[in-house]
Amino acid sequence: MRSFKRFTLTAALLLLVSARANAESPVPAGNEGVEHRGQGYVFFAPGGILAEETQVGTAHFGGGGEFLLYKGIGIGSEAGYLTPWRNFSNGIGLVSVNGSYHFLRNGKVSPFVTAGYSVAFRSGHVNLVNFGGGINWWVRERIGIRLEVRDNMYSESPFDGTHRIHYLGGRIGLSFR
Repeated sequence: MRSFKRFTLTAALLLLVSARANAESPVPAGNEGVEHRGQGYVFFAPGGILAEETQVGTAHFGGGGEFLLYKGIGIGSEAGYLTPWRNFSNGIGLVSVNGSYHFLRNGKVSPFVTAGYSVAFRSGHVNLVNFGGGINWWVRERIGIRLEVRDNMYSESPFDGTHRIHYLGGRIGLSFR
C-alpha cells in the first residue's frame, strides 16, 4: 500500500510539473510555427518482459512531461504502472527521469530520442536505465498523437549479461502543449 501512495504522489507531482511547463509557453491562436517549450503526455504501451528464460506480455500506462532547455534538448519525467496482462494486480510502479532531443520541433511531425534513469518499485525498488524514440504528430496546435518505443533495462552484470531484463513497450498516446 505504501508503494501505491508513493506512486499516486509521484503521478500528481508529474501532472503539476507538466501543467506548469505547458503554462509557461503560451502561444496565441494563429501563431503556428512558434516554438513550444513544454509538453505533457499520457500513454498506453502493450509490450513484454524479455529475460533469459522468460517472456511475459505486459500493459504499461502512465504520463509525464518534458521541458525544452535549449533548441531541441529537453529534460522530463514520467510515472506509470507496468503489469502482466494475465494479472493486473501484480504490477510495478515505474518512474523515470530522462534527457531528450527533439528534431524538427516546429513541424507537424516531430521525431525524438530519449534516455535516462528509471526506478521500478513494489515492495522494494530496482534501478534501471531506459532509452527509446518516437514521434509526436501534432494534429492540432496543442494536441498530438505520440508514438514511441521504450526499453527499460535492468542488468545485474553489464559485462556478461547475466540477469539482463528488458521491459519493452510500443507506446501510443496523446501529447499536449
